Formats: sequence, structure tokens, C-alpha cells
Amino acid sequence: MGKMKGAEIIAEFLAKEEVPYIFGICGHGNVGILDTLYDYQDKIKLISPRHEQVAGHMADAYFRVAHKPVATLTSCGPGSANIVMATACAQADSSAFLAITANVPTSQFNRGPFQESYQHFQGDFPSVMRPYVKRSFQPSRPEMLPLALRQSMNLMVSGRPGPVHLDVPYDVFQEEADVTVTRSDAKGTTIRSGVARETIAEIADLVARAERPVLFVGHGVTLSEASADLTQLVERFAIPVISSPNGMGTLDMYHPLSLGFIGRNGAYPANQAGRHADLVIAVGARFDDRSSSTWIQGYSWNFPATKLVHIDIDPAEIGRNYPVTIGATADARTFLRQLVEELAGRGAFDANSRFAQWRKAIAGWQREWQDFLKPDETESTSPVRPETIVADLQRILPADTILSLDSGQHHNWFMQFWKARHPQAMLNSWGFSAMGFGVCGVLGAALAAPGRPHVAVVGDGGFTMAPHVLCTAVEYDIPAIWIVWNNFAWGAIRDLQHGLFDGREIGTAFHHGSNKDAYNPDFAAMARSCGVEGLTVKHEDELGSAVQHALRLGKPCLIDVHVRSDIKPPSTGTWQLPPLQHREPVFGSRVLF
Repeated sequence: MGKMKGAEIIAEFLAKEEVPYIFGICGHGNVGILDTLYDYQDKIKLISPRHEQVAGHMADAYFRVAHKPVATLTSCGPGSANIVMATACAQADSSAFLAITANVPTSQFNRGPFQESYQHFQGDFPSVMRPYVKRSFQPSRPEMLPLALRQSMNLMVSGRPGPVHLDVPYDVFQEEADVTVTRSDAKGTTIRSGVARETIAEIADLVARAERPVLFVGHGVTLSEASADLTQLVERFAIPVISSPNGMGTLDMYHPLSLGFIGRNGAYPANQAGRHADLVIAVGARFDDRSSSTWIQGYSWNFPATKLVHIDIDPAEIGRNYPVTIGATADARTFLRQLVEELAGRGAFDANSRFAQWRKAIAGWQREWQDFLKPDETESTSPVRPETIVADLQRILPADTILSLDSGQHHNWFMQFWKARHPQAMLNSWGFSAMGFGVCGVLGAALAAPGRPHVAVVGDGGFTMAPHVLCTAVEYDIPAIWIVWNNFAWGAIRDLQHGLFDGREIGTAFHHGSNKDAYNPDFAAMARSCGVEGLTVKHEDELGSAVQHALRLGKPCLIDVHVRSDIKPPSTGTWQLPPLQHREPVFGSRVLF
């Protein structure tokens, strides 16, 4: 292709890969590539939010919806340091984007120029990123870029997806090299390894002998786009499904065999099924502390008394927390298809009759749970009850809405009660639980799936960490809706203080000066000051009409919802912070075999 500047090599590669967006912020370190992007505006759109954290969360959410990676661009020093949390969040939840950071010129390495990290090694920003990316590349000459870019793209989407870091010294953007820029051979969505035939037969034998089987599905099923295959398995062989947060919607959660999330704030039927199952088939799911009641036997799972089949694309996750009966590295969709085929070939296996008693028990737990949750229909409150918000949004939002959730007390309510209808439509910051993900990610989701409703439900604490998203929505005409769950506190942590420390509350409530009155900014007024429609809801009778108005607008809108803080999500499992003693469930009890 002839001589090209390093910046041109990067832009040309991204254009060949059909990367539609770069989310990034200018700085002295990256002005060279910004100049090149000026010439590529017809192929790559630069979205410049007001903070680098926003850029990272936008890229993360874009991938979770589209399953195609985009890039971020940050400058030296603090600009790139601000994106670390977003890469950590993406890595923990198996989401991918290319984080391009600028660095000081190689000729100035180890001289301590403006914004160099040099305490232990020259130009050492890759060491900052290393724990939170699949790999960090630092090409020191422009002719090294084509290989680094191709390897980055392949690595991001192959196996378990994750962010990759490309650190580019300033001179590498500007210097020229005689190179050929080719597309990557990334085939992360088409390389679908399966399980050995004899292993599939062994798993089918376990299913045929089981009396109380369950499937536990996670983000791996979502990433593999295996919703149809999961649904076929469930409907043909009557195996109920428990979902991890990022697996929600891979089976329509209105399906009678969808039991919901498991763990402390899981649904009672899910915890009951996990406690009583004699076979668990985990597909693309991790057994982290919150989805396992901190691995305490009998609250969510009963391993090793329960047999465990663990299937994951990442061999490091298999058997990490529980011993497996059978473990295998495989793509989720391939495995599900193999299992359907193997079970279908066993004509004598009648799942409907074999698992009838199991389904009857599950239906009974579902009725118990619904009876326990029946609201007081005569009660109309101000502020709004938490469960009312979830129920009203479930009723009003179209089925194709993409919901972006932040970390906080509101997330516990949605884990327990939201019924996702489709995959890639309920975005959660789960593994790293980064506050700001939902606040910022809704913008990336809206760019990944234009034309669908995009709603972020975020805490008042989380929103005030990144309120500048309002500016970005206006600047780029992104019709996102923010629903601020305003309980005047870091509510999830305040709940822990009340549950574990006898209500010794400090540092968690938002107060106005010395008078201790509850305080928050007027979020609706803040939105209006940015050019965003702003509404305030203080009574539950106002919520439905406010949400419907926001949906009709077709432009950015914020709804500030004042929420009752005295109502807690009912725990059906447990969660422990050692050495503190764990609490018993509010509804349900421990079961040991």
C-alpha cells in the first residue's frame, strides 16, 4: 500500500474491519491520529464524550449488544488512566473492545517527560492495563502496527472475549512505514469447538438417570447467540433454567421453565431448584459468590452431593469453585446442539413423564413465591415502592427494549424481579460491578441497536459519578432514557450497614449540610440545563405516564424517581463477607442432602 503514517495504518485497519465508531477524547498525545481520523470520517465516526470512563463503558455496551468490537482512543497519562475501570468491567464480564492509548515519544522514554509512567520501566502504561485486558501491545515502530492490530482483533473475539490494549507512542502515530494493511482473520463467532462424542454420551447418560436436573446458563450462552438452541433443549426435554445476570433473556423469562436468577437476591424458585437438583448442567456460567450464596452449601447449590456438568469456553473457569462430575471446554451453542441431538436419538427417554414430579415441585415453588410477593393493591405511596418501579417498567416498556443497569440497590431488585424477553437486552455490570456502566453504557447500546428503546436504570449515587453523559447524548443526538433511582443514599451499602452492623449508618446517606435533611441535586433540572428533557416523579401514580412520555419523545430524557428506602429486596439465599456471619434468607431456608 506504500508508505503510511502509523495513524493511517490504524485508521485503515479499523476501516477494513468495518469498525463504525471510535469513542475517545482528545489530548496532546493523540492529536496525530485525530488528524488522520479527519480524513476517515466517512468510514469511522468519532464520538467524543466528556470523560474517558464513558468512552470505555460505551464500547463495552456496544459489544454486548452487537457482538462486534469498536475502539476507544485516549491520550497519555490521566486520560488513559481514566479508562482502566471500564476495561476491568469489560474483562470481568467477557466483553471486548480495542483500547488505544497514546504514550510519550520513544525518544523520550525513561526521561520523565510530561505524563510518562517511568518508575519501574520506561513508557510503562501497559503495566497499568495488564490485569484488565487479554493482552497489551506496545509497537515501537510503525511497521509493527499491522501485526499488532491483526493480533489484537483476533484475540479480542476468540475464545472468551475481552478487551485488548494497544499503547502507541506519539512518534509511532507520525512516522511512516512501507506496509500492507490487511484484515484480521478473526473468527471468534464462527470457531465453535464442541465436546468429544463420548463426553456428550456421558452427559446424556446423566440426564437420562437424573430426576431433578437444571440448566444454569450464563453470558457464554448469550455470547454464543445460542438462545434458539437453549429454547429447543428446554422445550423438548423439559429441563428448567436458572440464569446468571448476563444470561438473562437467552430463554424468554416468561417461559414456565425459566426460574430466574439465583443467590442472595435471586428468585425463590431458582434457589429452591438449585438446592434440590440432583444434576446441574452449567453452560457458559461462573459460580461467583453472588450467584452461589458465597459457596455455602445448601443455600443455592448442594455440590458435591449434586452432580455438576460444567461447560465453558474458558478452561480456567471449569471447576474453579466446585468439583465437576464432567467438565469440558466448548462453545455454548455447539454444546447445546450436541446435547439436543444426543438426547433426541434416545427414543426411550421420555422427559415429560420422567421429570413430571420435578416440574410439579417447581410449579409449587413458583406459586409460593408469587403469593409471598402479592402487593397491597390498595396501597399507593409517595415516594414510590421499589417493586412498583420494576413492575411498571415491565408493563410499559416494549419487549425489545434494551435495559442498561448500573451497580446499586436498584440492581438487586431487577435481578430478582425483571423478566428479560430477549438475549443481549439486559446489560449488567456483574463481575467487576463498576458504578457508571449503566449510566454510560446506554449510549453505546443505543448506537449498536438504533431504533429500539434504550433505558438505563441507575442509582442516584452512580448517576452523579457520570452526569456528563447528558452532554454527550445531546451532542450526538442519542435518544437514551435515564431513570434515576433516587433514594438519597448509597442504598446497597446502607442496607449492609443495617443488616450486618446493627444500623450503625455512616458515610452512606446523602445529607444537606449539618441539618441532616436528605439531599440530592434536582436531577431533572440538571438534565434540562444540558438540553435533556427532565421529569420528576414522587408518587407512583405519576411513573407510568412519565415513562410513556419519555418513550414518545424520541430524544434524550431523564426521569428522577424518588424511591422508598425502607423496603429491602427479600433475600432467598445468603451472602457472606468473612469473617462476618452470613444471614438467613428472608424467604426460604437452607437445604442439605
